Amino acid sequence: MRDILEKLHRGEISVDDAEWALKINSIENVANIARLDSGRAVRRGVPEIIFAEGKLTDDLIRICSQMVKNSGRAIVSRVTEEQIIKLNEHLSDYEMKRLPHASTIVIKGAAYKKVETGGRVGIITAGTVDLPVAEEAAMITEEMGCEVFLEVDAGVAGIHRLVEPLTAMVRNNVDCLIVVAGREGALPTVVAGLVDMPIIAVPASSGYGYGGGGEAALMAMLQACSLGLSVVNIDSGIAAGVVAAQIANRVAAARNRAKLKA
Repeated sequence: MRDILEKLHRGEISVDDAEWALKINSIENVANIARLDSGRAVRRGVPEIIFAEGKLTDDLIRICSQMVKNSGRAIVSRVTEEQIIKLNEHLSDYEMKRLPHASTIVIKGAAYKKVETGGRVGIITAGTVDLPVAEEAAMITEEMGCEVFLEVDAGVAGIHRLVEPLTAMVRNNVDCLIVVAGREGALPTVVAGLVDMPIIAVPASSGYGYGGGGEAALMAMLQACSLGLSVVNIDSGIAAGVVAAQIANRVAAARNRAKLKA
């Protein structure tokens, strides 16, 4: 809401445009199959994310189409290859962004402009198998205006591999750090003992046998003795990305205010 009012004050939008933008804060009903919270990004700084898993493809197409029309962008998580093909066919007028390993896509209208907040988020994975979760976190973090620094394959099986990625995060002065790890989930605890930034741990479902599927990693992260570490659910790259971006964006806003006062 504040963003809309500031744009109106600067003369970037008309009164009618501001009124329309404020109205879309209300929940919208799409063909009786979904209620879209189009104004969430304005209200909370967190965009609406469409969960594709379990949805009929035709319903998903209608929901995404309406979302792009209303807000200029649709973010879709847990989308299948078949759904992506159909979305491309029916929404060919829009740009679709996806990363190589993630099951999350972003569909954008030609006029949509992403705001750059100045927030900086780092992401470290224990292994390359954790990339789908890491890329999911990276995508939502970028869509919330942050710059993302991703380092892969720095797990504790070869602890020396952590030095270079962690040094890069400190040099880039990231505001928040996401650490993704499967198997025994030790990496976030180690990282939390070395740096002074808030850390969000993501247990990944990589790993098998007793405690596999991310369960051992989740329990280990919840039992971590290093402080300054929070934990999200197994494979919850979206949740980690949202929290990291919220932290980074508030830090960036404070940094920008300090510069203006100087």
